[in-house]
Amino acid sequence: MKKTAILLILISIISKVIGFGREIILAYFYGASNISDAYIISMTIPTVVFAFIGSAISTAFIPMYTKIEKHSGEGQANSYTNNLVNLLMIVSTIIVFLGLIFTKQIVFIFASGFEGETLALAIRFTRVSLLGIYFTSLVYVFNSFLQIKGNYVTPALVGFPMNIIIVLSIILSYYTSVILLAVGVVLSVLAQFVFLIPSIYKKSFRYKKIIDVKNPQIKNMMYLALPVILGVAVNDINVIVDRTIASQLATGGISALNYAQRLNGFVQGIIVVSISTAMYPLISKMAVENNYKDLKKTLSEAIVGTSMLIMPCTLGAMIFSTPIIETLFGRGAFDTQAIEMTSNALFFYALGMTGIGLRQILSRPFYSMQDTKTPVINASIGMVINIFLNIILSRYLGIGGLALATSISATITALLLFISLRRKIGPFGMKQISISFLKVLFASMVMGLASKVSFNHLENILTRNISLFIAIGIGAIIYFVILYFMKIEEVDVMIRALKKKLGRRVA
Repeated sequence: MKKTAILLILISIISKVIGFGREIILAYFYGASNISDAYIISMTIPTVVFAFIGSAISTAFIPMYTKIEKHSGEGQANSYTNNLVNLLMIVSTIIVFLGLIFTKQIVFIFASGFEGETLALAIRFTRVSLLGIYFTSLVYVFNSFLQIKGNYVTPALVGFPMNIIIVLSIILSYYTSVILLAVGVVLSVLAQFVFLIPSIYKKSFRYKKIIDVKNPQIKNMMYLALPVILGVAVNDINVIVDRTIASQLATGGISALNYAQRLNGFVQGIIVVSISTAMYPLISKMAVENNYKDLKKTLSEAIVGTSMLIMPCTLGAMIFSTPIIETLFGRGAFDTQAIEMTSNALFFYALGMTGIGLRQILSRPFYSMQDTKTPVINASIGMVINIFLNIILSRYLGIGGLALATSISATITALLLFISLRRKIGPFGMKQISISFLKVLFASMVMGLASKVSFNHLENILTRNISLFIAIGIGAIIYFVILYFMKIEEVDVMIRALKKKLGRRVA
């Protein structure tokens, strides 16, 4: 798993850099404005609407396919996949049809503060972007299919064509017509699917016209996925509440929240998604084989690895929230007010980075054991906390209050998952995990202090941007040196593996 996770992290870094570049370009051309608000909502709506099905596919498809393949063979498993694909096309058609009829009402749900030109733009954008749902469903299925077959690289690379097309659409829309923003979203998802086709073909998948609603395997998948769908509904309610309150607080509020979320998501995508993607098929197989010893070991490694990489990012984002936003977005149409709103949101989102990351890691073992109820119950508790805190904190902290509510609810949910998982599978090395966690926290605090002191001194000599990069570099070196001498087991394992590889190459 370590090798796969490291490879995925490297690919994700490049992909996320390009993906984050699209946010910088959007901020440059449209800033935090009514156009960027409308565009972001038009991207959010199809994502949220289809997330019910998409997340169910990602979660329930892998263990179900693995089970069918083990007991009935690859041919039966591929027939099941074909049936699922065809049924999804029918469901997607229904969703798109209803979405086109009730576009205005849907936009109001997501952004009740929109009116006039902003509302009209959001409706136009959404009617176009809804068409991307067809290709999104296919990408969800075949990403999971390739991961089962041991191909993690191709699914990790699909972000490249998507981001390139979105970047081009943003630039072209500025000089031609803003409707190209929405067209670019649809073409980007289509490009993802086309990119997957050669790899799908190599893994012996062939499309067949199979439609069987009464198929017991589909019914079993839906039964398994139902709690996941409810869990996604809980998360979607959080997104809707965040966006609609942000639309009422200030023009550009949705954009500011989005830019800060994207930066947070950049870190999560590189670290957490890579680790959880590599871990999930492995622990699904272990769960089917009742191999709980290796499952616990894999989970423990994932928890420590996630904490080790995310915690320094948390402190760094909090300490340098304003310089980071100024460096990344502070140009073009992105004015002082936008910088202030976005950096405020980033600071409070950073508080929950570790909680959000661990929540995603800890939910995977439940899904691998086909227990989808526990994560849903915990997510429901988190939703109630988030909505309550959104209403309260936004009154005093504005956009930052929405971010803080998300961080608090995510951290509480992660703690609840820890407790629930220990009850389900027994001890999984919590003492060792806690010791490693405290060591990582100490190293992160020293790193943060060193970075801040370095930045303050360098800013008097060099430009602000250069000072920031050098300070972060100094902090990173200090952090990893401290980890090396603290003798954290997972770090020692990685260093030994690296030395072994280097030794072979020299020989």
